Amino acid sequence: MLVSVLASGSEGNCTYVETDDAKILIDAGMNLKYINEKLEGLGTSISEIDHILMTHAHSDHVGALPNILKKYSPTLVVSEGIYEELEIIHGLDNIIIGDDKIIFGKTVIDNFKTSHDAKGSRGYIISDDNSSMVYMTDTGYLHQKYFNKLYNKTLYVIEANHDVEMLINGKYPKWLKSRILSDRGHLSNNACGFYLSKMIGPDTKKVVLAHLSKENNKPEVAVSTVLKTLKEYDIDFSEIEIAKQNEKTENYSV
Repeated sequence: MLVSVLASGSEGNCTYVETDDAKILIDAGMNLKYINEKLEGLGTSISEIDHILMTHAHSDHVGALPNILKKYSPTLVVSEGIYEELEIIHGLDNIIIGDDKIIFGKTVIDNFKTSHDAKGSRGYIISDDNSSMVYMTDTGYLHQKYFNKLYNKTLYVIEANHDVEMLINGKYPKWLKSRILSDRGHLSNNACGFYLSKMIGPDTKKVVLAHLSKENNKPEVAVSTVLKTLKEYDIDFSEIEIAKQNEKTENYSV
């Protein structure tokens, strides 16, 4: 399995996953030109994408979707709530709606509910014979019933959106601070570390911190806070990297 986060942040989000059976995008939040340029750097293109998995319908996750659908015909995977919110996908033939597992060849796509102020928001688990990855951003919390389901995956792309003190003392209006801090907002660095302490296992190779706020976080703060939190829970793990807004990550072969 090959994974590369093409963009991550409040301006747009998109991640590429390649297995032996499929080429997948998780979200399409940047413009089509940007996404295609990053894919070409990986030796592929948007025309070769088999499935696009949508996490929710906010603009920073669906920005390129209208143009993609005009020119190409990937299969969209959405929850019922996402389908309700995204009118541009109503009536499409190449769409899978619901929460059932999707299996093609040795590739399995599973999902789980996240908690965000968008209908039907979802995270994803993609696995094949030898590896697995979790994608989880835009959520205020994670229900403990998913801890076992998400445990011991090879790679995690997980939100570390904000440092709580930076957010509270920052320039955002009170209503926006409250939204971000709520159970339907975004994960703080500390919360990210806590959830990782429940998920990291002996087979875990890499963690990528995603959706960092450019106003209320810094890469070094996010990493140090997550490491400190993991240490508090007796988790010895240091393979942590940062996903950026306008740069793709390295290619993670897991």
